[in-house]
Amino acid sequence: MQKITRILAGLMLLFVAATVQAELKQGRDYELVNPPQAAEKGKVEVLEFFSYMCPHCDHIDPVVAKWHKALAKDVVFTRIPVIFRPQWEAPARLYYTLDALGELDKLHGAAFSAIHRENTDLGNEANVTNWAVKKGLDRKKFSDTYNSFSVQSKAQGSKQKQGAYGIPGVPAFVVAGKYRTPDNYPGSFDEMMKLVDDLIAKARAEQGRK
Repeated sequence: MQKITRILAGLMLLFVAATVQAELKQGRDYELVNPPQAAEKGKVEVLEFFSYMCPHCDHIDPVVAKWHKALAKDVVFTRIPVIFRPQWEAPARLYYTLDALGELDKLHGAAFSAIHRENTDLGNEANVTNWAVKKGLDRKKFSDTYNSFSVQSKAQGSKQKQGAYGIPGVPAFVVAGKYRTPDNYPGSFDEMMKLVDDLIAKARAEQGRK
């Protein structure tokens, strides 16, 4: 009986993989990361490349937040702030500073609102620091963290990753280190997250898991 159950489970995985493969098309539904990048083993890794400066990232963020809450336990989600131009480095370091201070959950959405609804310039260290202080953070603690080796290294790592994953624009999602959401995706933000779910299912099936 157990052998039959294992066979049926294997056939189901093959069916899921074949179905997902048939529905998703390279060049239309995803681009391949070349070369593929290492991803966390035993999990399905999803990376979101974004910037606080990007209006599309601002618009999709509530959709991503809702999607994130419903993720399966085998999915690992990580945000990576891109630095396409010099003015984007300060908000990228802001992201890592808030994360290091344990303030990211509280102020992540507020950073988007500051730029896109309150017309606050967060494109340099002085403005980012002043904004953080207005939000109740200690100036010295924020500044020390913002200029720490750890935060600077993570910002530099973001630059390297956006190159390694071939990120042309944001928001962009990479699944399992090899499937990148298509450039200039024509669908809605809800449809984009459904596409990410389909890529997760594809990666999961390829790993031989349900």
